Amino acid sequence: MAPRANWKGFLRLSLVTCPVALYPATSDTEKVSFNQINRKTGHRIKYAKVDADTGEEVAAEDIIKGYKVDTDTYIEVTKDELDDIALESTHTIEIDEFVPKTDIDNRYLIRPYYLVPDGKVGHDAFAVIRETIRSMNKVAIGRVVLTNREHIIALEPLDKGLMGTLLRYPYEVRGEKEYFDGIQDVKVTKDMLDIARHIVEKKSGSFEPERFEDHYEAALIDLINKKRSGVSLTAKAAPKTAGNVINLMDALKRSLASEKQSPAPAAKAKGKKPRKAAAGQREMLLPISGSGKRAAREEAKQEPKKAEKPVRAPVRSKKAG
Repeated sequence: MAPRANWKGFLRLSLVTCPVALYPATSDTEKVSFNQINRKTGHRIKYAKVDADTGEEVAAEDIIKGYKVDTDTYIEVTKDELDDIALESTHTIEIDEFVPKTDIDNRYLIRPYYLVPDGKVGHDAFAVIRETIRSMNKVAIGRVVLTNREHIIALEPLDKGLMGTLLRYPYEVRGEKEYFDGIQDVKVTKDMLDIARHIVEKKSGSFEPERFEDHYEAALIDLINKKRSGVSLTAKAAPKTAGNVINLMDALKRSLASEKQSPAPAAKAKGKKPRKAAAGQREMLLPISGSGKRAAREEAKQEPKKAEKPVRAPVRSKKAG
C-alpha cells in the first residue's frame, strides 16, 4: 500500500513554484506494540473523554481548545479563530535562506521527511530548485505547517528528491552549561589516551545501519511467539556486573587486551548487496483472536497456517562498541 503524504502544497524559491508532497522518512509501525487489556476479562481497555467535574462523557463536537491561565480558568480558543491566524506556510514551503549544513547544530534536528513533486506537473521547477541547492552545496531553510504548528524545515538534495528535516526553535533547546558545570577538570595522561586510541582503532569500521539489530524488539518477538505456542517461560538470572573500576589505567589495559583477542570488524565486500530489510511485524507475529487467555491457549493448540508463520528472526551482528 502506497504511503500517504503528511502534507501537500507548494515549494517556492522566489518566483519558481512547484506542487510537492511531504512523506515521513521513518516509521515506527513495524515495531511491536501493545494494547492495554483487563487482566480479569482479557478485554481491551477503552478510554473516554469525560468532564473532569461531572464525570460525564463529552461529545467530540463539544470539545474545544483552552489555554490554562489559573487553577480553574481557561481561555477558550475555537477552530475558526485558529484558522484566522493560519500562516502562508500552511500551503507553501517558502525557502527563506541557504546555510552551510555544518552550521546546523544536531540538537536542532527533529525528524526527516521526503519531499517529491506532486502529480505530473512541476517536475522541471522541482529539478531547478533541487539542483540549485545541490550546486551551492548548502541547505535550504524554509517553513512548513504540520499539525497546525509552523516548523522550520531544512531541505537538501537526496538522489532525485529532497530530504526535509524539521528543526527545533531555540526555546526548545536547553543550554548545556547548567549540566556540564559540575564536570571536574581532569588531566588525562598521554599513556591513557594512547591505549584508548588503540581500543577505538580495534572497534573502528564503516557505518552500515543494515547490520544494526534491535535486540529488545527481537526479544519481544520471541516472547510473544513462545507465549502463543504455549512454551513455558523461566525467569532469567540477573546479569553479572563488572563491579566498580578501581584503577582507570588497569581497566584500559584489560580492555585493550580483550580487544586484541577479538576479531577486527569485517571489511565490506566489494559489490556486496545490502541486506534486505527485515519483514514487518504483521508478517512475523501471529494474531491472537478471541478475548482473554483461554482464546490464546485454544488457538495455540491449532497448527498455524504456513503463510502466517513468523519470518523475522534475530540476526547476529557485531556489537557497535
